[in-house]
Amino acid sequence: MSDRWAVARLDDLEALPGPGTLTWRPVRAHFDIRAFGTNAYTAEQAGEDVVEPHDEDGNPGHEELYFVARGRARFTLDGDVFEAAEGTYVFVRDPKVHRQAQALEPGTTVLSFGGPPVFEPSAWEWGFRAGAAESPERAREILDEGFARHPDSAGLHYRVARVEARAGNTAAALEALRRAIEAAPDLAVDARADDALAGLREEPDFQALTGG
Repeated sequence: MSDRWAVARLDDLEALPGPGTLTWRPVRAHFDIRAFGTNAYTAEQAGEDVVEPHDEDGNPGHEELYFVARGRARFTLDGDVFEAAEGTYVFVRDPKVHRQAQALEPGTTVLSFGGPPVFEPSAWEWGFRAGAAESPERAREILDEGFARHPDSAGLHYRVARVEARAGNTAAALEALRRAIEAAPDLAVDARADDALAGLREEPDFQALTGG
């Protein structure tokens, strides 16, 4: 344990009764999480609630994500009913949706995560997705989405350099690499060892940018 990180098993967290028949484990409070709300709910018996009937309309407009960690649950969202097996995510964007879930097996446990829609995803998310894209065209589409949110991201410019270098577009790759290194000079070290940029290493501009 540390003031910088913490670890806990679900079954070791404090178990509190309710709401209703379910057991509540106050995950957010245990870790003192400040970025989002999160809790765990367990139903001891099949047929008991594992998400109590409620909406988030007054809370203030929270989105909620549920994850079935154990067992199976029957969700009801504004009258629509479906079963969610272990390993299933259920996302409720609209805070006005009335939601409830009942356990279909003893011990069914659902994790909840919630908060107002103000979180700004890291540029890394688009960069990683682009790196796994099946084609340069798709990678460029993903990176364009990322630049719409993070126009000055050094990491995204570096990803563009990798995509264009692999596609044989030397000028575009070098221009993207220039922007990346101007924003984050330490990327010059990464570039010198990056196999995706190997085709640029003999270019004078590459050597000038990276010092190697």
